[in-house]
Amino acid sequence: MLPTSPYAWSTSGGKDSLLALWYAKQQGYRITTMITMFDETGSRSRSHGIGKSLMQDQALALGMELVTPHASWQTYETEFVTTLKALAASGHQGVLFGDIDLLPHREWEEKVCAQANLVAYLPLWQRDRKQLALEALRLGFKAIVVCVDHKHLSSEYCGRQFDREFVDSLPASVDACGENGEFHTFVYDGPLFSTALDVCVVNIEDYQAPTEFGGGRFSFARLA
Repeated sequence: MLPTSPYAWSTSGGKDSLLALWYAKQQGYRITTMITMFDETGSRSRSHGIGKSLMQDQALALGMELVTPHASWQTYETEFVTTLKALAASGHQGVLFGDIDLLPHREWEEKVCAQANLVAYLPLWQRDRKQLALEALRLGFKAIVVCVDHKHLSSEYCGRQFDREFVDSLPASVDACGENGEFHTFVYDGPLFSTALDVCVVNIEDYQAPTEFGGGRFSFARLA
């Protein structure tokens, strides 16, 4: 039986999140609120580096209310749980996530939801990764690759359209969904959008993570 109360949607604005939202809506779930975690400054999304105005535009195009808690990586879980408790108090019943098959991610999501007496719902769980990537394309979701991890991909992959040519160009060791963190995307149009977002890549920035967070190197596409 479908829940009668609304669900929130935890998202970075990427293709897996949007595909999970599409599945949930097809199944009759009522998703009213979009949660995107931001960095300490509150200006860019925590993992994908998307500016707040673009996330607000995406939420508006999807008919969602946007909630934007901000935190360091050290305070991330505490701030996320605080947000979930506020959503539960306002009548939400659960939270939608776009993870596919990484068990530690699911365990964390179920743990933080349980602390707020909410249900974690993962409609993409255990589906085939490449088939999900191709399904997102078939449905008409349009996305830009906004981050690549240099352990897996060179900076030339950053800023490209996420399309069949991109998927086919990936090395065999790189997952088509980027589920292992190889790359991240931002969706600007698709079947759930009331209007397409007018976005472009203005520059590519390289970033060196602090040693305490692995010291990895990444490229980010800055969008406007």
